[in-house]
Amino acid sequence: MDPTETNSKDQPIITLHPVNRDNWREVAKLKVSDAQKEFVAEPLYYLSLCHYGDIWNPLVICLGTQIIGFMMWGMDPADGSCWLGGILIDSAYQHRGYGQQAVRAAITMLSNQHNFHRFALSYQPENATARRLYARLGFQETGEWEDNEVVARLEV
Repeated sequence: MDPTETNSKDQPIITLHPVNRDNWREVAKLKVSDAQKEFVAEPLYYLSLCHYGDIWNPLVICLGTQIIGFMMWGMDPADGSCWLGGILIDSAYQHRGYGQQAVRAAITMLSNQHNFHRFALSYQPENATARRLYARLGFQETGEWEDNEVVARLEV
């Protein structure tokens, strides 16, 4: 998808692209709001997980040509689920629906490119914003826990 595409209201739409040597510095500059700092790690932590771990694949979230966020994905070999993690939108772009658009775009892209049909993510139970967002997208809490976080799953 062309990052300069627009929606029917002529506004730039959210697109996802791999993090690479040309854009990782912009990811490192992303900032979360003070209210989210207890729930979301710094972008450099997530980039390190992607680089040094064997699970996560990093993506930039773009609004037009502007990098406004980050997320990562990985496949769970135990059950074939695609996990979404490290989802963050820069504080200057929050409360505009971009996080929801980014998750939808990721599900579509990963379904199409990798044939994933089961998605999972986790969040701290106190994070009411994340809980509402993911519930609106159809994710359902399963009773599972990942570390100290509630797991929610979606089948498409």
